[in-house]
Amino acid sequence: MVRSGVTRREWLKVASGAAVFAAGGWRASPVSAQGGEIAIGALYPLTGSLALVGADTRKAVELAAEIVNTPHPDLAPLTLAATSGLPKLGGRKLRVIWADAKDPATARAEAERLIDQEKVVALMGCYASGFTQTASIAAETRGIPFLNPESSSPTLTERGFKWFFRTGPHDRTFTSMFYQTFADLKKRGRKISKFAILSENTEFGATAARVEEEMGRQQGYQLVAREMYTSPPASLDAELARVRSAAPDVLIANNYLIDAVTAIRTLKTMRYMPPAIVVQDSGYVQPDYLKQTGKDGYYVISRAAWALGLGARKPLVRKINELFHGRYNQNMDETNARSFTGFLALADALNRGGGTSPTQILQGLLTTNVPASDTIMPWGVKFDKDGQNEQASGVMVQILDAAYKVVWPFDLAETPIVWPAPAWDKR
Repeated sequence: MVRSGVTRREWLKVASGAAVFAAGGWRASPVSAQGGEIAIGALYPLTGSLALVGADTRKAVELAAEIVNTPHPDLAPLTLAATSGLPKLGGRKLRVIWADAKDPATARAEAERLIDQEKVVALMGCYASGFTQTASIAAETRGIPFLNPESSSPTLTERGFKWFFRTGPHDRTFTSMFYQTFADLKKRGRKISKFAILSENTEFGATAARVEEEMGRQQGYQLVAREMYTSPPASLDAELARVRSAAPDVLIANNYLIDAVTAIRTLKTMRYMPPAIVVQDSGYVQPDYLKQTGKDGYYVISRAAWALGLGARKPLVRKINELFHGRYNQNMDETNARSFTGFLALADALNRGGGTSPTQILQGLLTTNVPASDTIMPWGVKFDKDGQNEQASGVMVQILDAAYKVVWPFDLAETPIVWPAPAWDKR
């Protein structure tokens, strides 16, 4: 593992690429060496409880690869849309090799297989923070770039890794948005002083809950209940009964899809609705959430790195979603929009680096500076010294009339926020 005290940029100055990577076991694949397609490994849950997320992610990544590989001048200035393949590599095209990362152990094993046997030049994945955590260790050990678009645990970019980069926001950024929203709502007369947390207990949920609790206390809010569970839960009856007894002004939730559906159904059975449910997206922004909860799933407020409503101000959002909808008969969602952007950022780094060796790709990542105008996001991509995209941010959306509407910042809002949420018998 290349983990000395030097920084990423310092390391690039002293590293002798070929010698370093030969020592690390990396060899270009025959296809790469011949100037053919460039293989990128994609690690996502394709089976198991998160398989629906993996399937939706796959659609967005394959659309992004198709846009890179074939000219779409109508999509300019989207990164690499106007050209065919990677211009600085003679127009070479990208080929995505998929692997099923359905749990932390499998994620790492599949990452190792993609590097050692499939000879991919870089990896991306894995949605769940716990899966990304283990898979990226395999890449770090072998000196292969790993780009993560979706995982939000802040600790992933705090490990001192040389090869790990994240394009999306993390939970400190998102949670800060929660409390900025609360502060703005208090100025408008809402009473918000007590909060509760309902969270699954893996790397994603445990880290998010810790950040939410720390920030809440720092800003003078009272934590009245902290309910942790193992996902997927057989029941959330006991946890939500304790939340109801604590009477929070807002329930903050970190739940995967099955958990989110279970929580809403349980709340309806209890005939209890907190004044607001604010969530770290995850299961609440997956298409199957509303399919399974219907109108019962409305009024939840989520952080989001992307929202379809941004298309009113940014035509590129609308154009890409039209392509996506035309191909898959569904809209993009907040999660796979991040996957789409992450793949393009990795392709852009490959092109800028001018080659497929790990050193060249790393150089491309370190010098990435994609403006917001060239993405479908409200932000661009530029990595800090830890590999975190320093420009990543987000908005707050609320589920209203089967759509995710931007409700904060107020100057970007599509519609006024509904707070408190109506009781079950008034919907």
